Amino acid sequence: MEKIRIENLTFKYPLSEKPALIDINLCIGRSEFVAVCGKSGCGKSTLLRQMKKSLVPYGEKSGAVLIDGISIENQDDRTSAIGIGFVQQNPDNQIVTDKVWHELAFGLENLGYSNQVIKRRVAEMASYFGIQNWFRMDVSELSGGQKQLLNLASVMAMQPEVLILDEPASQLDPIAATEFLNTVYRINRDLGTTVIISEHRLEDLFPMADQVVVLDEGRVLANGDARQIALELYDHVGSGNPHPMFFGMPHVVRIFAGTEFASKDNLPLTVREGRLLLDNLLEDKKVEEISTKYDSTRSNTPDTNSKENVLSLKDVYFRYNHKSNDILRGMNLDIDKGTLNCLLGGNGSGKSTLLKAIIGIVKPQRGKITIGAEEKIALVPQDPQALFTEITVEEEMFEGMAFMDLSEDEKLSRTEDMLSLMGLTHLRKANPYDLSGGEQQRLAIGKVMVYGPTILLLDEPTKGLDPFFKLTLGSVLRELVNQGTTIFMVSHDIDFCAINGDKCYMFFDGEISASGDSHEFFRGNNFYTTTANKLTRKWRDDLVLSEEVREWLKSI
Repeated sequence: MEKIRIENLTFKYPLSEKPALIDINLCIGRSEFVAVCGKSGCGKSTLLRQMKKSLVPYGEKSGAVLIDGISIENQDDRTSAIGIGFVQQNPDNQIVTDKVWHELAFGLENLGYSNQVIKRRVAEMASYFGIQNWFRMDVSELSGGQKQLLNLASVMAMQPEVLILDEPASQLDPIAATEFLNTVYRINRDLGTTVIISEHRLEDLFPMADQVVVLDEGRVLANGDARQIALELYDHVGSGNPHPMFFGMPHVVRIFAGTEFASKDNLPLTVREGRLLLDNLLEDKKVEEISTKYDSTRSNTPDTNSKENVLSLKDVYFRYNHKSNDILRGMNLDIDKGTLNCLLGGNGSGKSTLLKAIIGIVKPQRGKITIGAEEKIALVPQDPQALFTEITVEEEMFEGMAFMDLSEDEKLSRTEDMLSLMGLTHLRKANPYDLSGGEQQRLAIGKVMVYGPTILLLDEPTKGLDPFFKLTLGSVLRELVNQGTTIFMVSHDIDFCAINGDKCYMFFDGEISASGDSHEFFRGNNFYTTTANKLTRKWRDDLVLSEEVREWLKSI
């Protein structure tokens, strides 16, 4: 039985050159778990907002969105508020009170429920989501993962029949993201809530989905079962070539799709399924024979012995006030010139604080931070909107050079080049706040890069980016490094760090707990490692990238 039907939906934003959605037709059944994926700016967020009456954007619309057979426009406001829950991408955008307990009760208070009902539902949600231990805390003290979990619990307190989530795990570390998505899946299975979720990270999401919807430039490119979608994208319309969206599929799918080892019926979607398939394939082969096939040593590992040190931290301590715990605790770090360095760690561990200390936004109580005298340092913050001051994309780029001694022609030329590099030329006249989350991230990175820093600090630069632009960004960062720029980035994107990083660090308990060459760093970890390494560690613990696993399988 259908819950939501979308018929011939086309939508265009004011002043936009082309529609954001074009002739969308979808049917979503009751209690289904639906994953929506596609490139940044393909229309995912616009589509999700069409299903919540209070969030439908202003613009030209044709077609219909029906929930329980009733058009969105004719839906009762209270029914919409209670029946359709919506969790946004940025957890801070949805929190409206200062205390955890009040945030849980806020929606129910506004709907006029009695104190008895509010207390019962708040207690139930706090218990279900494991919020008891931080129930009385200030919201400002929570980590990103806790804030997003609080948003989800606040929405579920109103007992919606439909739960819509717009890239809810984009700002979470790998462990927190997995836990959050598992919670959403549990809601779908325990309560029968219809779930519609958009995400770029499909490793955990793909196996959960009853239906996968792939959008491309505002149209539905593919729609159906996860395995069917993966194989359709691998052999796009019988061309024998993968559609670009295929490279956003889970790494297990990318490893096995199109090989002789997996068919439509047994294409693995998870590490577990992939391991079982490999067990069957390799059961008659000797471990010694398998482990010696294919040399995974990467030839592009940099020689850091001759590098010049441009950034150094010695015994740095920092806390926000005298009553709080140390965020940085005896921090020691040396960064070499012309290298790409990646810092990983849990949400709320202090990684962003470290970047703020390096650039001088906060001042450590103890220790010394040394930056090369000739270096020009810049930071791209986690929230890209913190950099926006103008009303169009091209003006933002131009404003990034406001204090540089350049001619107008040179500034215009740099603006054109950066718009092209960041894939934003077609959005040059758009307001920065009208862009998707991934497009805003690209604009923020471009605005800082056009300034020409020699040390570039990046706080979650791949947040909200689709897998395709990540490839471009990786190439851009590698080219900057080759030209002598030093990059130090905080990231939760393990695969991006494994592919592009020269050196990786684990941040824990206020200090660097582990470091090493990126290939060596990810070997053997349980969670902070790549899917490829999880899949093959029984036979080879040195394979870190999906391409290495495919080559290894070919060799045996």
